[in-house]
Amino acid sequence: METKIQNLKELYEQDFYLWVQENLKLLKNKEYDLVDWENLLEEIEDMARRELRSLISLMAVIMEHLYKWENFRYREDVGHSWISSINNARNELDTIFETYPSIRKKSVEELPTAWRIAVKRLIKWFKEPQNQNLAKKYFGRFPTEKDFPQECPYTFEQVMEYEPWV
Repeated sequence: METKIQNLKELYEQDFYLWVQENLKLLKNKEYDLVDWENLLEEIEDMARRELRSLISLMAVIMEHLYKWENFRYREDVGHSWISSINNARNELDTIFETYPSIRKKSVEELPTAWRIAVKRLIKWFKEPQNQNLAKKYFGRFPTEKDFPQECPYTFEQVMEYEPWV
């Protein structure tokens, strides 16, 4: 029995798909003592983290583009791609919330994390060659994290619904 468990642990590193199939078969046959529990539990935790990372990333995209629209729109014809990006991210978030309703509460808690990511993206955006002149215009130099609000300036409702372009 110990050899079978060890083989399963090795299989995890060598052939993940087969490892999943073998563990699934053991679970269906109620052979719980042979399941690679250590790796299985880790994979279950990773599944939840992946969804959360996706949710945080989508909220960061929305906040980055809302902030650009509100603060760095220097001509009337600028920013329409930001609106599309916001709408696409909101649609993806809606899908996540429909699929995993309990994650909505967690998303509110993750707003500060998403905002920190949005700020990092904003800083990188100003360093792109086509935006360097905007960095000089708005900051006189390349911005740093200190140039943006330390606290998230958006509520969850704003992330999901706010449309400053309307």
